[in-house]
Amino acid sequence: MTHEIPGTEGVPADLRDAFFAYEKAILANDLDELDRWFLDSPRTMRGDDAGLLVGHEAISAFRGLRGGVPPRDIERIEYRALGDDTALIVSVSRFRIGGRGLQTQLWQKTPDGWRITSAHVSGRPQPLNRAMWRTVGDPLFQGAWDGPLAGKTVAVKDLFAIKGYRIGAGNPTYVDTVAAEPRMAPAVTDLLRAGASLRGIARTDEFAYSVAGDNPHYGTPPNGAVPGALPGGSSSGPASAVATGQADIGLATDTAGSIRVPASYQGLWGLRTTHGLVPRAGLLPLAQSFDTIGWITRDVDTLQKAAEWCLSYDGSDSTERVYGESGRDLPWRFRVPNEVIDVLEPDTREAFEAWLDTLDAPVERVDIGALADYQDPFRLVQGAEAWRNNGDWIREHPGALGPAVAARFRAASEVTAEDESRARAAVEVLKRRVDDLLIDAQLLLPTVPGPAPMRTSDGAKVDAVRTATLRMTTPVAVAGVPALSIPLLTVPSQLGPAPVGVCVASRAETDIALVRLGRQLDA
Repeated sequence: MTHEIPGTEGVPADLRDAFFAYEKAILANDLDELDRWFLDSPRTMRGDDAGLLVGHEAISAFRGLRGGVPPRDIERIEYRALGDDTALIVSVSRFRIGGRGLQTQLWQKTPDGWRITSAHVSGRPQPLNRAMWRTVGDPLFQGAWDGPLAGKTVAVKDLFAIKGYRIGAGNPTYVDTVAAEPRMAPAVTDLLRAGASLRGIARTDEFAYSVAGDNPHYGTPPNGAVPGALPGGSSSGPASAVATGQADIGLATDTAGSIRVPASYQGLWGLRTTHGLVPRAGLLPLAQSFDTIGWITRDVDTLQKAAEWCLSYDGSDSTERVYGESGRDLPWRFRVPNEVIDVLEPDTREAFEAWLDTLDAPVERVDIGALADYQDPFRLVQGAEAWRNNGDWIREHPGALGPAVAARFRAASEVTAEDESRARAAVEVLKRRVDDLLIDAQLLLPTVPGPAPMRTSDGAKVDAVRTATLRMTTPVAVAGVPALSIPLLTVPSQLGPAPVGVCVASRAETDIALVRLGRQLDA
């Protein structure tokens, strides 16, 4: 009985009834009832270990994807009257599966009765967020005891070979059908030799064939910058681990934007390296013509140390030759593609233009051609290679893929040899066009059209954002040049202020210099 719970005897009867009615709605996951108990105001707040949500709409959207809480019992209540119509309640809950939680609520009496205006939840401690991590250790593999990355931890995208583990590719059927890896991927070994330790294997979108960051089998990793938003993919797990402070470096891949997009969505630094600069041994491929390895970090210092070590002749066991231009300074000159500006969301365009006004550098507006002309041949070549890499397995395991990725593979299976040949010829022409623009300047553009969509966005909205995003990211992928996403912009979103990256791309084999240039832009 509620009156037997310590602390309830001092709570006014109508507030006590409201509190337990709300608790009942939580356990039933009654979304309409939960919405009713929170004050319908843009100033209402709810926070937990994932971050702060402000506004009734944002809180309601979060609940739609939370999926309820495990059964629990209220053990104790502490009540404080803060005024005639305001009260603070702190309650301790005991979960029936073990563990305790803490709920803090500020209640206000309104003409409709008591309503929650602010809440903070400390839930049952979780040893592992399985939407973010496949497996994790402290550490999983120890790095060298000294080196430029000593003390740093790495989240490795679940496409790289880790000795003794199977590659999972974001799919539970796949991980059950492959053998354990006999050795480490060189890209992983390089970081270990630099002193970084492997924190764990982080989730990816299925077969890396997405830029949203959701996964129908394991769930959607949290967005460390905007609670309730998509994290960006396909390097969603490593990016979320870095953004939430569970790792310092995300070792990731970028085929069509899979480093740049999650970096932008979560306010991180993300470097896509020159195509082929970091050899892809031990990497499960999606499309070899575009697959590129790179890193995601919270700060430029860590990114620069990783790049300088892994891309230098001395530091890397895997880089095949010295890239003579990589250490030279790049010209302080930029070109902004008009076609990209045209597809930006209004708030992003306004923020980018305002930022450009503060940039003390020559900036030229240029035409690079219709963005669809880049995306279409890219998509055909990518699809042809993706099907060659994975088609046999997909045919042997019908129904193993989630709906969105399954649809992409169906389209990929229909790419003919003639389609691929024409697309490859178009890619070569487009590559030369981008290379010409980068001879004496850098391309400068927002990384993505706008902030991360809400996790509750409908499929049509996510598809529209995906199309616009890929049209912005594929020119760099087609050219195979390095690109760096820098967390420079903040724009409004339905979930509050949200980051949008600024992407700068330079000519091939200038990766280290590009990171140094990014540091200057950030300053």
